[in-house]
Amino acid sequence: MSAEVSGGKPSKPAPQGRKDPWQQDKHEGVRQAMKAFSMLGGVGVYFVVFVGICVFLGYEADEAFGLGHTGRLIGIVFGFPAAMYSLYRQLKKGGLV
Repeated sequence: MSAEVSGGKPSKPAPQGRKDPWQQDKHEGVRQAMKAFSMLGGVGVYFVVFVGICVFLGYEADEAFGLGHTGRLIGIVFGFPAAMYSLYRQLKKGGLV
């Protein structure tokens, strides 16, 4: 029954080696989207970790020297531009910028 179509005629098998161009474009679009999402997700994680390390070091400086919140603020002020510069260098090296 699986080889028959509603007229009693057998269905044709799909041609071997030929793919529907629309399906190829669809899959290529999905691949490009997944590549972009994975790259952007990696960039986001890298950015958060970089700034987080700078804030943590600022927190440790606060505790060691009794600076209040000054060390954390310096960690944020230093970490954000440093992370942006580092990401720019990585993206430039990868040919994305």
